[in-house]
Amino acid sequence: MSQPTPHLWLGFDFGERRIGVAVGQSITGQARPLTILPTKQRGQPDWAAIEKLIKHWLPAGVVVGIPRRDDGSDYPVTAQAERFARQLHGRYHLRAETADERLSSLEASERLGYDKSHAFVDAGAAAVILETWFSENRPSKGNDHVEQ
Repeated sequence: MSQPTPHLWLGFDFGERRIGVAVGQSITGQARPLTILPTKQRGQPDWAAIEKLIKHWLPAGVVVGIPRRDDGSDYPVTAQAERFARQLHGRYHLRAETADERLSSLEASERLGYDKSHAFVDAGAAAVILETWFSENRPSKGNDHVEQ
């Protein structure tokens, strides 16, 4: 694989039926919705489609949203999302981070003007997840990259 693009990251909103994807820049801390990837089977990522995105964008890393209930407890899909993050790291040798995704779909639906049932909200949620992670992991002054 070619060299990663510094500062460019992909964000993922993992779901059993589809995975929202966003792209963002760690320098600006901004992200935008990119696409929705349907899963092949319930919870099984389409690795060929993900590999195409990785090869096209050459991200420095990925951030996967981890679903949690309001009280911090796990949903049934939480373990699958955590496994997905580990698989992204293992398959593509990328830095793989996780972020709490609570309320990301609600914020995405408000930003995009869609109700939460609209599929593209998942890509918007991935952008919210990525921006949240950027804001919590801002580089120190004089250092324009996210620490590895």
